[in-house]
Amino acid sequence: MRNWKQWFKCAGVRAVKTVAQAAIASIGVAAVMSDVDWVAVVSSAILAGILSMLTSLAGLPEVDSAVTPEISEYHYPGDDGK
Repeated sequence: MRNWKQWFKCAGVRAVKTVAQAAIASIGVAAVMSDVDWVAVVSSAILAGILSMLTSLAGLPEVDSAVTPEISEYHYPGDDGK
């Protein structure tokens, strides 16, 4: 059974970071062209956030209780735990 509260928290954090990255990239590209199209920046950032949430449906390692009971205890495969 998926812990939806934890999933939404973790997926939301990932989505916010993705939105910020998409906005920064869009602004950076537009700044080179000396014209920032704010509608395009906002729409691409929102789309990136939606795609991030949909991608998170496939699974988040920090939420998978079978792999890790606590987020702070997660270790990547091959990690010796140090």
